[in-house]
Amino acid sequence: MRSLLVIVLITIAANFYFADNNDSKAITAESQDSIKVISQEPHMARLDELINTLLSRYHYKKFDLNDSLSSVIFDRYIRSLDYNRSFFYASDIKDFDQYRFRLDDDFKDGDLNPEYKIYNIFMERLNNRIDYVHELLKKEFDFTKNENFYFRRDSADWISSEDEMNELWRKRVKNDALNLILAGKNWPSIDTLLTKRYENYRRTFNQLNSKDVFQIAMNSYTESIDPHTTYLSPVTTDNFKIDMARSLEGIGAQLTTEDEYTKVAQIIAGGPAFKSNKLHNGDRITAVAQGDDGEMVDVIGWRLNDVVQLIRGAKGTVVRLLILPSAEGANAVAQEIKLVRDKVKLEEMSAKRDTLDITNDKVPFRFGVITLPAFYSDFEGKAKGDADYKSTTKDVKNLIEQLNKEKVDGVIIDLRNNGGGSLQEVISLTGLFIKQGPVVQVRNADGSIEVGKDPDPSIVYDGPMAVMVNRFSASASEIFTAAIQDYNRGLIIGENTYGKGTVQNGIDLNRLVSESENKFGQINLTIAKYYRIDGSSTQRVGIVPDIEFPSPIDANDFGESSEPSALKWDKINPTDYKLFEDLSSFLPKLKLLSKQRTESDPEFDYIKEDIFEYRESIKNNYLSLNEEIRKREKEELEEKRFQRENERRKIKGLKLLEKGETPPEDEGDIPDAFLNESAHIIADLIELSIG
Repeated sequence: MRSLLVIVLITIAANFYFADNNDSKAITAESQDSIKVISQEPHMARLDELINTLLSRYHYKKFDLNDSLSSVIFDRYIRSLDYNRSFFYASDIKDFDQYRFRLDDDFKDGDLNPEYKIYNIFMERLNNRIDYVHELLKKEFDFTKNENFYFRRDSADWISSEDEMNELWRKRVKNDALNLILAGKNWPSIDTLLTKRYENYRRTFNQLNSKDVFQIAMNSYTESIDPHTTYLSPVTTDNFKIDMARSLEGIGAQLTTEDEYTKVAQIIAGGPAFKSNKLHNGDRITAVAQGDDGEMVDVIGWRLNDVVQLIRGAKGTVVRLLILPSAEGANAVAQEIKLVRDKVKLEEMSAKRDTLDITNDKVPFRFGVITLPAFYSDFEGKAKGDADYKSTTKDVKNLIEQLNKEKVDGVIIDLRNNGGGSLQEVISLTGLFIKQGPVVQVRNADGSIEVGKDPDPSIVYDGPMAVMVNRFSASASEIFTAAIQDYNRGLIIGENTYGKGTVQNGIDLNRLVSESENKFGQINLTIAKYYRIDGSSTQRVGIVPDIEFPSPIDANDFGESSEPSALKWDKINPTDYKLFEDLSSFLPKLKLLSKQRTESDPEFDYIKEDIFEYRESIKNNYLSLNEEIRKREKEELEEKRFQRENERRKIKGLKLLEKGETPPEDEGDIPDAFLNESAHIIADLIELSIG
């Protein structure tokens, strides 16, 4: 569930304000004076009517805007404002409950006044909390006490009293302060830093306007129908277009905000972050520094735009980030990473090939590995008739022809972290590996079904192959993987994929009205659904691999199935297609051989251990506020990392590290255990096929 910050922070265009230690009280007073009551603007009733019309006529899901949906919208709106139940009181929620079953009628009438009333109370509560933070920071905390901070409150009871609310916030701010102590800060600097942080937080929300609140309210409605149907206000629409144009500059990462943290939403293929393998989806950025020795600037509580501007910079310059790795859960220890800014070129996003040599059961094998970060196509170049236009299919075809000349024993298509792209490229790419036939079915909102077919009977590669996927493989990646699996064309290896099987279309609402003023924004509307050629949907369930690798990700926490409003899985009639071969008889033996190998592989031991510790960490709903306990936990984690690094180095025959020493960058990366095992699995398949 996205918080309010995720939805609206990119809409704010005002300049950021930095506070000195000496003027923190002045800031508080100035911020309080800026609090204003926000109300619905006159044109928004017409905008609401327009969105309602589009949803009812063209959305794929046929829904009724009734009391039942009203209740869902109500809960989603409250969660979007106060996801962690840290601002509203139980008495507020009881009072708001009068609107629970009338929002459907209000949306039909274009009256969003209840949402504005709720929002204004939220702002009053938020400003009161920031005032209390300033009171807390007047005195240093006692970090010798044995008490815990329970940070996950999305399912907790609403707080009933001011004393209970104050206690929650005392522990929250104490935890913030303790994190800074563990990072080497003293109390005066902590006081200054947290004062700035929470004032930035206050200022962010105080700058929101009527259009921002309309967007939050409308998305509570649209996302209650399905999570990919969203409304973007005019400012958000403009910033979205700018961000799309600029997204390939800087470090190559798309960022969002969750609670007060800047979070990595997606690593862009071919960018500095992607090539470094130091930053990953879900990592939280807590501070940013310029150059090799610039001072770290704390960015917790900052507006998203300001964090992005701090991270962006000239090509070739260095930016350093302090991150909390997502893989370490709530107990993550801050790590500093260094990236060199660059512009992501289309060539760097392109498919790449490599070869992997292994020995399987004393027999040498060489496999071609094609890494495909996205399904791309230079539509403009193609339309102009440019013979050299870039496309996934053209590039992969060339790479396969090169691998064929090298006489590789098999090919691995690596789709891990591939979030999708061009549907036409999926169809044509699949055609490189099969004879002509259907690849995907698309069911439209009116019930009509279109079948995407490969019309070319030629096959560029007909040898053994595997497709590697993980939980971040989505949309177009799932279509390709499903087709390869349905045709029995190759083995699918890895994690269960994301499960996004829906199609969206962006509609500029300003083009549907006679007024020229840009004040209506855009809606992204779900209009169709993908289906496999066997008739089953990829929606929610994704693609289940033939051979699964261990994964830290729970489907209930990440993926389409984690969204309550996601469209359901279903089936339609299958298409006519002919199996390439039958691999099912080999699967039991392949799974057994893979299990035997991974159980004796040290890298898989590390992976399984990390997964276990991560899952245990996310089960814990609290952190100790005792300094000695937290220091001990930090030291134990650092010692474990140190010992593990030396264990790896010993196996590889490298010089062992001393405490505090970092590995030389020219020694290469940690081996890709999943890729190596995938190669062994194909080798097993080859040996079983000829045996």
